[in-house]
Amino acid sequence: MAGRYDGDVLAGDWRRRKVTPEVDAEPDLVVEDADSGFCGAVVGFDSGAVVLEDRHGRRRNFPLLPAAFLLDGKPVTLRRPVRVPVPAARRRTASGSIAVDGVRAQVAKASRIWVEGVHDAALVERIWGDDLRIEGVVVEPLDGIDALADEVRAFGPGPGHRLGVLVDHLVPGSKESRIVARVNSPHVLVTGHPYVDVWQAVRPAALGIAAWPVVPPGQPWKEGVCAALGVGEPADMWRHILSRVDSFADVETPLINAMERLIDFVTEPG
Repeated sequence: MAGRYDGDVLAGDWRRRKVTPEVDAEPDLVVEDADSGFCGAVVGFDSGAVVLEDRHGRRRNFPLLPAAFLLDGKPVTLRRPVRVPVPAARRRTASGSIAVDGVRAQVAKASRIWVEGVHDAALVERIWGDDLRIEGVVVEPLDGIDALADEVRAFGPGPGHRLGVLVDHLVPGSKESRIVARVNSPHVLVTGHPYVDVWQAVRPAALGIAAWPVVPPGQPWKEGVCAALGVGEPADMWRHILSRVDSFADVETPLINAMERLIDFVTEPG
């Protein structure tokens, strides 16, 4: 045992002992295994060990032990890089709005949006349904707008009880424009699009056609479209149209603008 403890083990500047630096084992980092002399680039990890590949394509696994590697001739401790999670992209609704997760649909408010028929209602639901449920706004289909003025009076619009109406083929000089002119309540907003039917507000590209067929005057428009496209029944054509609409990008801008105005109007405070 003589000489085992010769000298003072605490003598010297023991506080300045060298600390082996830690280095992230990033892909393509070239290091050398201190024991074997194997030199290679980091290509991955396997069961807690780093995988090195040398210039001949040979691969070996080495445990991530302290000071087990040489980088530029100096000892280092390799560590597996910590990957910072990438935030998920913000989900958007079919209308393009930022989706609000974890929010239940509100109880229906007194204000309403009316559309001309069930096809209009289905298309609006397809694109703006998420937004309207969060706002608590119900969309109701009418059976045409010939009696619009009477139905508006029966609804009794007022503050907090607003009404928005989406009208097909709302262009100057049309029958629709004359009907709408008889509605003058400040608590009612009527907007529309220029298309003969809401079908036509769907972009042709979404259906894989170059353009909507031109239907001669005096011929029922939907039946004329079906005949031109080789579809037997309007119901079959409508199912096909609706199945090809996934978002606002599949419909024409006038419809988008009209619906956004109506939603803003019926959800405006007061």
